[in-house]
Amino acid sequence: MSPLPNEHSSVKVSARHRTVWPSLRWVLRSPHRLLAFGFGSGLLRPGAGTWGTLLAWLLWIVSTDYHSDEHVAVVLVVGLVYGSWACGRVCRELGVHDHVGIVWDEIVAFWLVLWLTPSTWLWQLIAFGLFRFFDIVKPGGIKKIDATIKGGIGVMVDDLVAAAYTLLVIAILVQVGGRL
Repeated sequence: MSPLPNEHSSVKVSARHRTVWPSLRWVLRSPHRLLAFGFGSGLLRPGAGTWGTLLAWLLWIVSTDYHSDEHVAVVLVVGLVYGSWACGRVCRELGVHDHVGIVWDEIVAFWLVLWLTPSTWLWQLIAFGLFRFFDIVKPGGIKKIDATIKGGIGVMVDDLVAAAYTLLVIAILVQVGGRL
């Protein structure tokens, strides 16, 4: 079933962004849509990416008992591989390059950031702010990556670069300011 709006669908189109917003019902119809839309968090507006990043942080906190380096590495690799496929498929279904409601890329990228960030609330909050900044502003080539790399990998990779920028700034702050 196509998510594109017609007289019988519940899909809403944002006049400001001309974005086709699928319904929760459409998202719930398949596992790849549910994952790509961050279990529904990507349908929240405004700031779908911020909601997805908040969900990533919440999931990280509630799963702290399973944060061995091996577990995290496996989750990140599986999340990247399956997420690339799922996000690519949803983009094709929606007929767009990277729908603003697809937030699995933020989730996986922010898990990477949290894994490599000092485990205090303050550092995690700093990481959250930096990651959202880099993901929204897309400085230093992130915009070009986002525009040129298509498909599911393209959806994922710009957020991984934003995560790398975030981790670089955190590493500098840790060296300059010590552990907060």
